[in-house]
Amino acid sequence: MTAADNPLLAPPVLPYRMPDWMAIRPEDYLPAFRAAFAEHLAEVRRITAARSTPTFANTIEALERSGELLERVSHAFYTVSSADATPEIQSVDEQLAPLMAAHVDAIRLDAELYWRVSQLHAQLDTLELSPEQRYLVERHFREMTHAGAGLDEAAKERLTALNQRLSSLSTTFERNLLEDTNQLAIRFDGIEQLRGLSDGEVGAARRAAADRDLDGYLVTLPLFTGHPYLAALQVRESRRRIMAASRARGSRGNAHDNREVVAEIVRLRAERAALLGYSSHAAYVTADETAGSPEAVERMLRGLAPAAARNATAERAALQRIIDETEAEPFALEAHDWAFYTERLRTQRFDIDTAALRPWFEAERVLQDGVFFAATRLYGVTFTERPDIPSYHPGARVFEVHDEDDSAVGLYVLDLYTRDSKRGGAWMNSIVSQSALRGTLPIVVNNLNVPQPADAQPTLLTLDEVTTLFHEFGHALHGLFARVDYPHFAGTNVFRDFVEFPSQVNEMWILWDEVLDNYARHHETGEPLDPGVVERLRASGTFDQGHATSEYLAAAWLDLAWHRLTPEELVNDVAAFEASALADIGLNDPAVPTRYSSTYFAHVFSGGYSAGYYSYIWSEVLDADTVEWFRENGGLTRANGDRFRSRLLGVGGAKDPLQAYRDFRGHDAEIGPLLKRRGLEG
Repeated sequence: MTAADNPLLAPPVLPYRMPDWMAIRPEDYLPAFRAAFAEHLAEVRRITAARSTPTFANTIEALERSGELLERVSHAFYTVSSADATPEIQSVDEQLAPLMAAHVDAIRLDAELYWRVSQLHAQLDTLELSPEQRYLVERHFREMTHAGAGLDEAAKERLTALNQRLSSLSTTFERNLLEDTNQLAIRFDGIEQLRGLSDGEVGAARRAAADRDLDGYLVTLPLFTGHPYLAALQVRESRRRIMAASRARGSRGNAHDNREVVAEIVRLRAERAALLGYSSHAAYVTADETAGSPEAVERMLRGLAPAAARNATAERAALQRIIDETEAEPFALEAHDWAFYTERLRTQRFDIDTAALRPWFEAERVLQDGVFFAATRLYGVTFTERPDIPSYHPGARVFEVHDEDDSAVGLYVLDLYTRDSKRGGAWMNSIVSQSALRGTLPIVVNNLNVPQPADAQPTLLTLDEVTTLFHEFGHALHGLFARVDYPHFAGTNVFRDFVEFPSQVNEMWILWDEVLDNYARHHETGEPLDPGVVERLRASGTFDQGHATSEYLAAAWLDLAWHRLTPEELVNDVAAFEASALADIGLNDPAVPTRYSSTYFAHVFSGGYSAGYYSYIWSEVLDADTVEWFRENGGLTRANGDRFRSRLLGVGGAKDPLQAYRDFRGHDAEIGPLLKRRGLEG
């Protein structure tokens, strides 16, 4: 197939090398991948066929130049397969998964390539290299060794088979989850069943039903356990139905049941780890992260869990008192009641009704006058919408980003609304990676899953959705600002337990006076958010943190427990395994379910966070310490932004992340600010 037949193989013609989405058809992807695989293998063969002594230029730099077509095709496809997975795209994904795994192994397990990289690594102290080049040699050697390049051929053959099977299973897990999530959307016959929801939320439910040609109202499910609507829904049976559907995903005994998929993924990951010389998949993963070992992760989780559980128990007792005092027929608090009575308690203690704040969080204003405004004040960048540059879906908007001197930074794409073809949750990914070697600037995407209101109604966000937008935009800034020579280090290509740090830092601006006053305006009157409400929001910072921390730690512990199993430790009952693991760490409160149960834990079983879900709180230690630094140094200033950008965001993966942090902060992070933030100081 030639470029004339396949737009994915043609040189990019759109600005910033944006794929020509309007010309690409689902049937173009597999032929493009096959052509890109062949080209990449030929490029690597030219490296290994050289008879000259390995040098940085003829080995490492040549390797960095290789695979550009494959990267272009991959970024285009995986953007669509996550955000607009039509049946045609899902079919491609299933066929592609083992092919991609085999290709990746063909490169990183190549014995001749590994020999050349090893030769350079052994001579590092004698080579005249820049700091980025030296670190690049170290990382290629470490990653190839970690992947199994030093194994014998029989072991490599088994490893390749394991990787292909695991890739297929991850695709199956994600497909099952998407299908079951869509099937479990809850239909309500009458508006009375949705009492307590805003007009916009009711309109979104009506629109969701109409989109499927259904009568009534349809509530679709987010990725996590529960639903934002549980905080406002007054009808207890409606809350119960939503929570039950959420927790049933992937475990109903139907064609989309993920329990056997989970068990096989865990077993094969354990076998692969043993083949590579590690005691468990968790040991394998953490060996190449900042944590270093699963024991270090366990110490942190066990250190935080008792205080979190104690706080959650106290919170549950306070909620039960409200039920006993206010309900005509009191009942025992259950998981589906927690959010609703938490809002009542919040109102009682702090005179805050977070659901009532939504008119102040109109999505476009949050984006333009909050998210973009903070970035402009801090970093000097500006954002201009480019409707002339097509994206992969009509709902995805494209913005061009410029620096203060009007030089181009890259493109930012925002895909805000939920749809049946989009996987759950929120994320950032790259469409084009920055690299001076290749002469490319970045294109990054933020995906959220905000319910789309009925036509002519404004999109009013919850405070949690505002937080998610600021969070994901922190990832986007990391991807936009990194300036590296080599694509290996582009954007967010850093250790998994460091990648959440910049995104969490960006959340600080949500309630920063200068930012909040600029975006939190009533969508009809323009009235600013009452300063008294803002102060009470800040005062309530540790409110309900026992619940929030417990549900997160439960998921992180569940991930660790699964991935410390050996190949011989077979699991036949997923629910029983979960219960035993959560009891072990004291987080088995039925009113506080884990944020993700195994059968819908996409981060771990179809995403990149296996044995790494601890990363969020591990990174939050750095985040909380950084927030203290900003407060001590004047907050939202260009000087502070320039320091954070140049020493952290702009580094990408071209430096050890903890060294980059020390360069920024002046010392290692301290845990005190995190404990204070989450109310765990005692």
